[in-house]
Amino acid sequence: MATIKVKFRPSAVTGKEGSVFYQIIHERRQRQLFTDYHVFPYEWDENRSMVTASPTSERKLFILSIRERIRWDIERLTKIIRKLDNSGLTYSAEDVTDEFNRYANDYSLFNYMESIIIKLKQNGKIRTAETYGSTLKSFKKFRDGEDIMLDSLNTRIMEAYQAWHQQRGVAPNTISFYTRILRAAYNRAVEEEIIENRHPFRHVYTGVDKTVKRALPLSVVKKIKALDLYLIPEQDYARDMFLLSFMLRGMSFIDMAFLRKTDLANGYVTYRRRKTGQQLIIEWTKEMQAILDKYPENASAYLLPIIRNAGVNERSVYRNVGYNINHNLKRIAEKVGITIPLTLYVARHSWASVAKAKGIPVSVISEGMGHDSETTTQIYLASLDTSVVDRANSLILKSL
Repeated sequence: MATIKVKFRPSAVTGKEGSVFYQIIHERRQRQLFTDYHVFPYEWDENRSMVTASPTSERKLFILSIRERIRWDIERLTKIIRKLDNSGLTYSAEDVTDEFNRYANDYSLFNYMESIIIKLKQNGKIRTAETYGSTLKSFKKFRDGEDIMLDSLNTRIMEAYQAWHQQRGVAPNTISFYTRILRAAYNRAVEEEIIENRHPFRHVYTGVDKTVKRALPLSVVKKIKALDLYLIPEQDYARDMFLLSFMLRGMSFIDMAFLRKTDLANGYVTYRRRKTGQQLIIEWTKEMQAILDKYPENASAYLLPIIRNAGVNERSVYRNVGYNINHNLKRIAEKVGITIPLTLYVARHSWASVAKAKGIPVSVISEGMGHDSETTTQIYLASLDTSVVDRANSLILKSL
């Protein structure tokens, strides 16, 4: 069985920090494994082969963090050696260092999440890949770009990440969103037996708070519809997309953007929700057509004036257009005296709220899509004759 020793090499320059390295010995042959841990000679205890700091040292926390990282490295090296021993095959000290370096490259948090993102994109799960990407970007910013090994994640780091967000004024649900994505990546590594579960997320919030009600009453939606925005085309367009989302029973913007011309046939729009895969059928009304007629027909295969040209990066266009719409909706909110942040998502909540006020049964739609799980609402909707919902929608549009 190979043995591991922690060593210290002083700097050739007086007064400079030296380097910590590991010596791997197997069958009387040795290899050195260098680290990026640097300490002064007086911070190295030769007898105990470990870094040390006096209680009054200004570098005490720094030294303790290096000590912890050394402990994790030794644990990882021990695990590699045990695995090689159990394989029954001959191996060398160099095999141990090669495996350690491979692990460091493949199973750092940044690299591991990048590999998940690549697999998600290959499997066509673009939206999920984007959520992993935004989480990784957030965590990189928290770490100032310094990577970390998966098995080095602990409760202290995750609590610090949560506090970092809180200090920046990030909403609890957004923090929880990032934390849940990190936990999903971590749990995948546990399932793949890359690491042992140290339960680093047990002291941070990973739930979902009920959001502040974002539904608008019908009277406010009517005010938005009645605004004279002819001389402000960007706000006029934003208002039109908001109204279309509302008229289309609160259709999400991503589903609106990727609605194809072929999805509209015989007076009905038929599509599958990108989020759930559920098929929905909506009656296409004269109110919807009146908005569509304001814009030239798209050169692309899509119905609504969102992704208008063929041969473009569709997801990039969808995101940019959505950002601009929400930006202009905030200007519209100021005009009608709305205090809540007005976004396209408000249209979805508003339709649900108005639908309930118009007498649509709770079995059709819960208050403002207010189920703890949206799946419950979708189960109810999927079991109903769509004509029931279309009649209810007709009542709403007549009141608009």
